[in-house]
Amino acid sequence: MEETNYFKTMRKISRAFGTTLDRDELLELIIQSAIDTMDGKGASLFLIDEESNEFVRVANKGLSEEYLRSGLTQPQKLTSILLQEGFLYARDPSTDPRLEHHEIKKDEGIASILVVPVMVKGRLIGGLSLFTSSPRDFSHDEVDFLTALAEQGGMAIEQARLFDQLRENTRMILDLAAGINSSLDLKKIFHIVSADIAEVMKVKASSTLLIDKEKETLEIVASYGLSEKYLDRGPLSVEKSIVETLEGSPVLVSDATTDKRVQYKREKKEEGIVSILSVPIKTKEEVIGVLRLYTGVLREFTEDEIMLVMALAHLGGLAIQNASLYMMLKEDMDDLKEEMWSHRSWF
Repeated sequence: MEETNYFKTMRKISRAFGTTLDRDELLELIIQSAIDTMDGKGASLFLIDEESNEFVRVANKGLSEEYLRSGLTQPQKLTSILLQEGFLYARDPSTDPRLEHHEIKKDEGIASILVVPVMVKGRLIGGLSLFTSSPRDFSHDEVDFLTALAEQGGMAIEQARLFDQLRENTRMILDLAAGINSSLDLKKIFHIVSADIAEVMKVKASSTLLIDKEKETLEIVASYGLSEKYLDRGPLSVEKSIVETLEGSPVLVSDATTDKRVQYKREKKEEGIVSILSVPIKTKEEVIGVLRLYTGVLREFTEDEIMLVMALAHLGGLAIQNASLYMMLKEDMDDLKEEMWSHRSWF
């Protein structure tokens, strides 16, 4: 009978995936299914915010707001257990040393907790917790069933993320293309790029730097999320600042506080910068600057993410080329007008 209930629940969730792209609707269904099928008091699905190292609730039911505000255990205490053990089970969470806020859990009426990982492409992104109102042991089948629900939750989250990312990427590229077409104000264009890309890529900060050939330095023309103190740290040498980017290749610096290719390591540590993605800005085949993203935690960028940043950097190069051509054309027109005026003076 229990296996039949599991099958019916998974079939219901699978049907829902085929009829809606609404992430919240799917996650609410998963939470409710966990409670109903496993006779729980409540359930919660949370994600790990890597920048702040905190849990972000995306779906929950059966828990008070007070508990959700102050009763959750911090990610660093759970992630290693979920990765190593595959789940966390606490028969009595009010005394379990692996968990925090024992009294709050007791006051909430939580007797037992089962937590399983939410995984996306082999990476832990959060967890699904089931809470019971009476002490409970969980069978292997129950752990497997909750894990299967968590996998469905991961699929819903990833599906929504990809859809939102596609929409945001398209919007950002269209906005930049429209800006290039309607404005010659390069600082304004690059400020828009810096802010948009930092928010879409969910990084700490970003900057656009152009090469000053006379000084042989990189000069910041736009930035987002960087403090004035950091921006005033001193000049960036063309020969010492992630040189591979200036040779035309994207570069990922995993730890900016120790990498030999990075200048001002101490200042970066004080600023909270951990990883840097640096891509070239080109006009035709010449590298004229770099677009850089800064993260507050160790981070790898996917091939698709790097391609997006390179596409934006390429559009930035087109904006500069567009402005340069306009200035050249304007000078030629001014020269032509002056020449025509001098010829008229002959008559």
